[in-house]
Formats: sequence, structure tokens, C-alpha cells
Amino acid sequence: MTTDRGEGAPLSAGGPVRHIPVLLAEAIAALRLKAGGVYLDGTFGAGGYTRAILAHEGTRVIALDRDPRAIAGGFDLVRAAQGRLTLVEARFGRLDAQARALGHDALDGVALDIGVSSMQFDEGERGFSFRFDGPLDMRMSGEGRSAADIVNGADEEEIADILFHYGEERAARRIARAIVHDRRIAPFRTTQALAAMIARVVPGKPRDIHPATRAFQGLRIAVNEELRELVDGLAAAERILKPGGRLVVVSFHSLEDRIVKQFLAARSGRGAARSRLLPGEIAPEAPSFESDPRQPVSPSDAEIAANPRARSARLRAATRTQAPAHAADAALARLAALPDRSPGRR
Repeated sequence: MTTDRGEGAPLSAGGPVRHIPVLLAEAIAALRLKAGGVYLDGTFGAGGYTRAILAHEGTRVIALDRDPRAIAGGFDLVRAAQGRLTLVEARFGRLDAQARALGHDALDGVALDIGVSSMQFDEGERGFSFRFDGPLDMRMSGEGRSAADIVNGADEEEIADILFHYGEERAARRIARAIVHDRRIAPFRTTQALAAMIARVVPGKPRDIHPATRAFQGLRIAVNEELRELVDGLAAAERILKPGGRLVVVSFHSLEDRIVKQFLAARSGRGAARSRLLPGEIAPEAPSFESDPRQPVSPSDAEIAANPRARSARLRAATRTQAPAHAADAALARLAALPDRSPGRR
């Protein structure tokens, strides 16, 4: 732990940064920062959101990132923040425990910029992108099962499930079958080897995205357990935010946004008819969040023109109420999980 995401002009502290934060102005406005407030940036990256929060006088930030390279890159910002920033190498799924360990029992705001940073995509040796020929890795933290482990070790059905449910790849079974066939001849070790095989099996049309794009998304989500982490992080934010505290989440594809949307719908009581309960029916839990109207917020045309990676971003925000945190949500957990293939559940 050290006490403290954009390419372009330097911000208030720490010098130039290497990633363009998406919907930055909108996210900072949605946090409704106040002097003396304590905020948690659950996805530090290159520090774009954290810098913008620190630019407001008197704010303090707890910033988390599971990527040790992001933590190392934040040392200068920690020093420049002069005690107002604590930077921790950790996943945001248990952000409430991280805040409490630092002496904060309640927070004024939580910001989550979900997904992979531009830095990670642009570092070929990390294996997140097939634009570079690098090892088939994709691990944000450098620990656990890699993409190569899945591709070369998982059975055909699991690979197909990952590609279909996490990558939304319609040709998932065809690709999985080809992977299992080809790996018997030689295991897949590099990003371009896998991408070339997928392009051969599922040839694309001119001007379409590369045929391997969705498969790589699915593998990355599986490797880093990104959807489960999001479900856990939303619940953790619910537990640690004080009444009136703000939750702001920026997501980058439909799977993430669906989870955030469903979480806020359930926690805000949307659709609940409390006055129509049948005799003996248990009343739903009191709303723990009040969702902002007119959601989601999308990037402007100008932002998309300046940063094409912003095109799919969606921002959702809500205010914590005084109601207790809700119990675990099985429906959300199902959105984050692959189908149960255990006997009797097919």
C-alpha cells in the first residue's frame, strides 16, 4: 500500500498520464464532491479520476487497483497529494473492507471505471490485445489462471460458454471446437496465433470488427472474473457509502451495464408495488439507493471523436439512502456466472 486513468495534458498532480479517462467531467459532476469528503476510486489505472477528485480542495481519496504496474505508476501522485491519497494494490470487490482497514467506516462517494485501461491494451506483453504478438496472458494482477491456461486446458464446453456468455460470440461452439482440435497439435501460446486461428474459422467481412474481438473479450472477462468482481464491488459500495453518499459507475459493454442497471433497479425499489402486497406476503426491502433520472449518460460526439474507445461507455449514478444494505442478490450473481453444468442442472 502507498499513501495516494489519462494520456494528454498533466492534471493537478503527478505529471503526464497515459490513459484518457472516459466521461471524466460527467463522473466528477455525478460524485457531487464536497470539501473534506472521502472518496474511493476503485479502478485507479493511470489516476485520471483520482486526479480530478483531488483537484477539489480538501478531498481525500482511497484508490485501489489490482494491477501492480498501475500502483507503481502512482507513486508520484501519492507524493504530490501530500497525504490526501492512499493507494492500495487490491481488487475493488471488497472495497468496503479496504476502506475500513484504513479507518473509514463510511465514504462520501465511490467511483468505478470498469474494464481494461488503454495502458493494458497497449502493452503487448500483457496479452490483452491481438494488435501485438504477445503471450496469451490477460491477467490484470499477474496471478491466477491465464488465457493460455483456459484455451489449452479447459474442456470444449467451458471454452464455448466463456466465448458465448462473456464474449457474446455467436460462433462460440465452432471456435471452441477448433481450439480443442488445434491445441492437440500445438498449444496456443501467443495472442496472434489464437487470433489467426479464429479468423480462419470465422472469417470476417471488410469493415467489420476483427473476428477474434469478441472471443478475446470473453477470455479476458473470464481470466479476471470481471463480472463477479463488479457484482461484489456494487454490494461493497452499498455497505460503505454513508446516507447521501454517491455511487458512480462507468461501464463499457452491455454485460457490465446490464449488471449495474439491474443492481440500481433492485436497490432503488423500481417496479415494487408496496401497497399491493397479498396477506402474508413479505414486504420488499426498503430502497438503499435513489437512482439519478435520465440514465445512462453517454459520451458526447466530441468525446467520441477525440477518443474512439469511449463510444460504448455508459455512466450510471445513484445516491445512498438511510436504509440498510440489501441481502445478496442471486439474480445478479447469475448474470455474472457461466451456466451451471453440474449433473442434474442441464
